[in-house]
Amino acid sequence: MIRLLITGLFAYATYRIAKEIIKDVPDNFDPLPVPGDERATLRRQSAATGVAPRR
Repeated sequence: MIRLLITGLFAYATYRIAKEIIKDVPDNFDPLPVPGDERATLRRQSAATGVAPRR
Protein backbone atom coordinates (compact mmCIF):
# COMPACT_ATOMS: atom_id res chain seq x y z
CA MET A 1 0.00 0.00 0.00
CA ILE A 2 2.83 2.37 0.81
CA ARG A 3 4.36 1.68 -2.63
CA LEU A 4 1.15 2.81 -4.31
CA LEU A 5 1.21 6.02 -2.30
CA ILE A 6 4.85 6.71 -3.18
CA THR A 7 4.21 5.94 -6.86
CA GLY A 8 1.18 8.23 -6.90
CA LEU A 9 3.11 11.06 -5.25
CA PHE A 10 5.97 10.62 -7.71
CA ALA A 11 3.57 10.69 -10.68
CA TYR A 12 1.84 13.81 -9.35
CA ALA A 13 5.13 15.60 -8.70
CA THR A 14 6.35 14.72 -12.21
CA TYR A 15 3.09 16.03 -13.67
CA ARG A 16 3.36 19.32 -11.77
CA ILE A 17 7.01 19.83 -12.77
CA ALA A 18 6.23 19.13 -16.44
CA LYS A 19 3.28 21.52 -16.29
CA GLU A 20 5.50 24.30 -14.86
CA ILE A 21 8.17 23.74 -17.52
CA ILE A 22 5.57 23.90 -20.30
CA LYS A 23 4.07 27.06 -18.79
CA ASP A 24 7.50 28.75 -18.77
CA VAL A 25 7.98 28.35 -22.54
CA PRO A 26 7.25 31.69 -24.24
CA ASP A 27 4.32 31.92 -26.65
CA ASN A 28 6.47 33.10 -29.56
CA PHE A 29 8.73 30.04 -29.38
CA ASP A 30 9.33 28.42 -32.78
CA PRO A 31 10.02 24.68 -32.71
CA LEU A 32 12.89 23.24 -34.71
CA PRO A 33 12.05 22.73 -38.38
CA VAL A 34 11.20 19.15 -39.24
CA PRO A 35 13.22 17.75 -42.14
CA GLY A 36 11.14 16.98 -45.18
CA ASP A 37 10.85 13.73 -47.05
CA GLU A 38 14.30 13.32 -48.59
CA ARG A 39 13.14 10.77 -51.17
CA ALA A 40 10.52 13.14 -52.55
CA THR A 41 13.00 16.01 -52.58
CA LEU A 42 15.57 13.96 -54.51
CA ARG A 43 12.89 12.80 -56.94
CA ARG A 44 11.87 16.42 -57.63
CA GLN A 45 15.48 17.49 -58.09
CA SER A 46 16.11 14.64 -60.54
CA ALA A 47 12.97 15.48 -62.48
CA ALA A 48 13.96 19.16 -62.62
CA THR A 49 17.35 18.33 -64.15
CA GLY A 50 15.87 15.79 -66.56
CA VAL A 51 17.75 12.84 -65.07
CA ALA A 52 15.94 9.64 -64.17
CA PRO A 53 16.75 8.51 -60.64
CA ARG A 54 18.67 5.25 -60.31
CA ARG A 55 17.06 2.55 -58.25
